[in-house]
Amino acid sequence: MKCGIVGLPNVGKSTLFNCLSNAKAQSANYPFCTIEPNIGTVSVPDERLFELEKLVKPERVLPAVVEIVDIAGLVKGASKGEGLGNKFLANIRECEAIIHVLRCFENGNIVHVEGSVDPMRDKDIIDIELQLKDIETLTKAVEKAKKFIKSGKKDDVMTYETLLNLQKFVEEGNNAREFPKDDFAESIISDVQLLTNKPVLYVCNVDENSIKNGNEWIAKIEEMAAKENAEVVVLAAQIEADINELETFEEREMFLEELGLKEPGVNRLIRKAYDLLKLQTYFTAGVKEVRAWTIGRGWTAPQAAGVIHTDFEKGFIRAEVIKYEDFIKFGSEAKVKEAGKLAVEGKEYIVQDGDMMNFRFNV
Repeated sequence: MKCGIVGLPNVGKSTLFNCLSNAKAQSANYPFCTIEPNIGTVSVPDERLFELEKLVKPERVLPAVVEIVDIAGLVKGASKGEGLGNKFLANIRECEAIIHVLRCFENGNIVHVEGSVDPMRDKDIIDIELQLKDIETLTKAVEKAKKFIKSGKKDDVMTYETLLNLQKFVEEGNNAREFPKDDFAESIISDVQLLTNKPVLYVCNVDENSIKNGNEWIAKIEEMAAKENAEVVVLAAQIEADINELETFEEREMFLEELGLKEPGVNRLIRKAYDLLKLQTYFTAGVKEVRAWTIGRGWTAPQAAGVIHTDFEKGFIRAEVIKYEDFIKFGSEAKVKEAGKLAVEGKEYIVQDGDMMNFRFNV
């Protein structure tokens, strides 16, 4: 499950990616410095791990991770192959969600590909290119679906009508994710794999002053995002880069305090990205390691067990489940058992975020 960072050239995508992953993607003051999509495996900040570490005192702690992809900057005409358009669009298609970086700061030393700073215009440029590509995809899908309506089957007719209505909706300048849809339409549309159907998180890349006081662009983007039912994260990529350069935890804490920040902006961004991908965490805890495991929302206990090893899923017998809050309250697995708070769950159990799990299996 990957999130792709997108935006026009020179809006701060690669600087932000470097802060997220320490992968050190080339960051320079000219378009297309990120040619191949850089992929970074990013640790998900989770305070619960620190609390578990204090109680269990393991040899090591392993956080959950999420993959972030830094994708080449897009320009007008990408849907027709301009710039690195085809590569850009293919890279987005391979991601499950989009982090859309918008430049919300003035800086005469950093050229803007459009000649001026206007994040709402920049958003529209990318939206239009993705919509144009989706219209191409939908035109083919509608033509294909039309051949099946002769059968007279209700599902075939509904499929055709859904795709036709969606095609008109996108042609009117809308994103597919905003199209009203029931479960049937959702399944049809997900099969078509549209670029504008992917969930999106908007990132306002601002200067230091705007971190403290905000600016006119942030308010406009928040208003736009609310209409799209999307979320916004405000951060300053350059400040995040400065934080990254500090070597000790204490130095970072002092720097954040001076700026009036509780934590780095990238921490909030990573958590939002994790949520955007509809991911959640369960824990295993022992003296060897305390570990956060990444699973999808709604996964069953056997599916969660399979993340550790496929044999765990194949031979699943049961799961012993402790709620994180109960473990913290009682302080150990033994005391949780004494309090009658350890649950034994079967194959149908839906894992909840923060569950602490121990699997019994037989292969």
